Amino acid sequence: MSTTDELVVSFDDSDTRRDEMHSTIEQWIDDLVESVDDAQASAEFQAWLDIQRQFHDYSYRNTLLIKQQCPEATRVAGYRTWQNEFDRHVKEGESAIWIWVPIIARQCPECENSPSYHENIDCDYDESPPEEWSKGLVGFRPAPVFDSSQTEGEDLPSLDTSAEGDAETLLPAVLDAAEEIGVEVELVSTGEWSYGDAKGVCRESPDGGFPIVEVLRRDNDAAMASTVVHEYAHALLHVGIDDDTERSKREVEAEAVAYVVGRHFGLDMGGSAFYLATWERDDADVIRERLKRISRTSQTLIEYIHENYDISEAQ
Repeated sequence: MSTTDELVVSFDDSDTRRDEMHSTIEQWIDDLVESVDDAQASAEFQAWLDIQRQFHDYSYRNTLLIKQQCPEATRVAGYRTWQNEFDRHVKEGESAIWIWVPIIARQCPECENSPSYHENIDCDYDESPPEEWSKGLVGFRPAPVFDSSQTEGEDLPSLDTSAEGDAETLLPAVLDAAEEIGVEVELVSTGEWSYGDAKGVCRESPDGGFPIVEVLRRDNDAAMASTVVHEYAHALLHVGIDDDTERSKREVEAEAVAYVVGRHFGLDMGGSAFYLATWERDDADVIRERLKRISRTSQTLIEYIHENYDISEAQ
């Protein structure tokens, strides 16, 4: 597996793997928070965004772990999945990429733990036996996956051909997503635009309905699509926030969502810049929550577009 100049971590020791995976995530966020070099922090953040757009259906914790272990990863799957579904085999000597996977088990209706943990914490619930409990998420465990570059075998055509995002198709897709995500959207002509140099705005509905997004109509479909997604992020995350300082911080969140979605569908997002100076006084817990919001909102928009439109993603 190839590496970049940055330090790549590994979790080879099974006895300490769980704790090291937790601490690596915490350390990356702490480093981002404490960085005195805004340019360096922004580069790290943008590197994470690039991983997030490739693995949009992963949690922010898993995309952080993938970034730290294999920054060039494009597609990951488990050892058996590569064999059984793709007729490919992990090359000898390759190191696994460790991520968190959910543990689904029967869980106590009261304490929501698995039967073994239920007994250990002396939960008093005894109205039904464990074999009758419903299954649910009871925790997470480390699991190994491998990037496509670590495998060999049958060709993967979807990985060999890079798809360019079609803004002429993407723009109607994101416009149609408005009702699904609970937003009203309108493209406004230049002559009727009343928001100065802004290319888009998001505001609360005067009658308490869906947030209203207005976007300046222009010839560049890709730019309009990016602006619409940016304003959707504001609608989903930031409506009702009156604090000017917090609003400026969340502008980074909205642009990050636009970057992830745009890059996922092959748009050139080179004009986006992510300067984290507005986050410099936030502690690690706040940064962690911001990353979670970016991940969740990007995932919502990407999944809706994939489910309803035949649009290829960029590789």
